[in-house]
Amino acid sequence: MTRFAEIQQPKGQFTDRDLYVFVYDMSGKVWPMDLNLKMIGKELIDMKDADGKEFVKERGRDSKDKGSGWQDYKFTDPLTKMIEHKRAYIERHGDLIFGCGIYK
Repeated sequence: MTRFAEIQQPKGQFTDRDLYVFVYDMSGKVWPMDLNLKMIGKELIDMKDADGKEFVKERGRDSKDKGSGWQDYKFTDPLTKMIEHKRAYIERHGDLIFGCGIYK
């Protein structure tokens, strides 16, 4: 996971306020996520948002079928600690899914 060292830096070039890059593999395992390092390596394929949406499964399915696109779901904003509407852009590169989202 050292190849993602810069993504894992909370004050690095891939983080700006509540914007950060996340990376999953196709099985839903988290790779680097700088604002929540304890999530690295966890299998989140069955994770659901506050409305029960299986957004990690959707993310894998959409990136496999389309390669890239936008996704809407709810997630905890790292700054406010509140569950917020989030829109993320995801893009598949090989067996990894890269994304970054904004809180609406």
